[in-house]
Amino acid sequence: MRLVYAAVVLWVCVAVDIAAGQSPAPAIGRAQFESRCGVCHGGDGNGGEYAPGMVARLSTRNDAQLATLIRDGLPERGMPGAPAISEPELRELTQYLRTLRPRDAAAAPAIAAADPGGGGRGGGGGRGAAPPKKASYGLTDGRTIEGIPLNHREADDIQLKTDDGRVQLLRKAGSRYRTVTSKVDWPGYDGSPTGNRYTTLTQVNKTNISRLAPKWIYNIPSATRLEGTPVVVEGIMYVTGSNECYALDAGNGREIWRFQRPRTRGLVGNAAGNINRGVAVAGERVFMVTDHAHLLALNRFTGELLWDTEMADWRQNYNATSAPLVVNNMVVSGTAGGEQGVRGFLAAYDQSTGKEIWRFWTVPKRGEPGSETWIGSGIDHPGGVTWMTGVYDPELKLVYWTTGNPSPDYNGDDRLGDNLYASAVVALDAGTGQLKWYYQFTPHNVWDWDAQQPTVLIDTTWEGQRRKLLVQASRNGFFYVLDRADGKLLLAKPFVNTLTWAREIGADGRPVLNPEKVPTN
Repeated sequence: MRLVYAAVVLWVCVAVDIAAGQSPAPAIGRAQFESRCGVCHGGDGNGGEYAPGMVARLSTRNDAQLATLIRDGLPERGMPGAPAISEPELRELTQYLRTLRPRDAAAAPAIAAADPGGGGRGGGGGRGAAPPKKASYGLTDGRTIEGIPLNHREADDIQLKTDDGRVQLLRKAGSRYRTVTSKVDWPGYDGSPTGNRYTTLTQVNKTNISRLAPKWIYNIPSATRLEGTPVVVEGIMYVTGSNECYALDAGNGREIWRFQRPRTRGLVGNAAGNINRGVAVAGERVFMVTDHAHLLALNRFTGELLWDTEMADWRQNYNATSAPLVVNNMVVSGTAGGEQGVRGFLAAYDQSTGKEIWRFWTVPKRGEPGSETWIGSGIDHPGGVTWMTGVYDPELKLVYWTTGNPSPDYNGDDRLGDNLYASAVVALDAGTGQLKWYYQFTPHNVWDWDAQQPTVLIDTTWEGQRRKLLVQASRNGFFYVLDRADGKLLLAKPFVNTLTWAREIGADGRPVLNPEKVPTN
């Protein structure tokens, strides 16, 4: 697949849920739509002159939430409300809205997969349509491929679901078709488990980078911000919004399927701001977290929900934003919620079943080893969450994960001591989750300098000796080099011009503080 440049951008719009197999709404519902909605959002709800499409966010609101949206509007986005609409008019309008379909999904069948519990939905449309029929296509290598064409069929672009359940991407080449895929995959947040974000692709280089131009744009209809890294495997790109995953043809941006479930009402924390940093892919599964700290596995060809595991109870202020990390037959994930006083942890789950294999708590309980570094009541609402994706060394069989601030961020009066293992990197046995070593970048952190900056694994010669290194440019202003086999500190050097909180990192690995630079009330 020749992909010059792909951009995934934001387009905020209003949306409604969709229900399969409903009868046409009465004329009054259509009239309500045309007078109240269609003038801005278009006659079919897929976008007009004055507002984007409302159909794409079909599964994010139930009837009650939709009623509130219609009455209150979204004044901050320029959408007026309709407080005077009557209950009968509202029912008729809602019923009509449920019949709307995306333009690209109405013309042909599409993959559709639903959560048996009603909590999520995969696929791009086509509900209620006739069963799709198989078709065969001649390939440029002389073979013939057979399967079910998906979504809207283009003459020179076919998305084909074959009998083995996989999706093949085809492009017209004369009178036949060629299969397309990605030359090099990017299956996780950092590309590889080492965190170096290095690609071996050579198509873009210093001689042509100035000529890069947009190849295609795909609008994430319900996102308010995008913080993820697109993941690409075998020509299929996976991107996320909060509680949403989209599978796209990476060569042209055409949607293959989408998975959506409603956002959690009453949630607190960063995930409540619609943050999601992406997915991880292994085999035929794609893994993502939800805003309320669940870990999901989806079929990567269909968007079908395979399992749903609760990592933590969101009612205790847990939430989740990060892309998971694939480690052998497991998928590893952390949560967010440090500013809301949760107790941080990292957990590994079986890829096939979602069953938890091990869990490491980043803050000990009272009486456990390390709890002596928490003097005061702070240990009961400690923070130290694991909200950024970690890295993995398959030779040492160690998972490295950085941790967030102790809580509260700036006032350490109720948590005197170093506050282990917050603001640190922990090295865990990949099979058991047991702690092998740790290094705390900022002991007793009262500056809001968590350790969630990019961590990179490097194999190189250090002072004449071949070593396995872990490096990080920390938010506290120091650049660190550690031996990742045993955690020995090899270098800690300032990388900013003005560093005020500490004079240096001492021989014992601890910062030498400037006392007058510690925050006070």
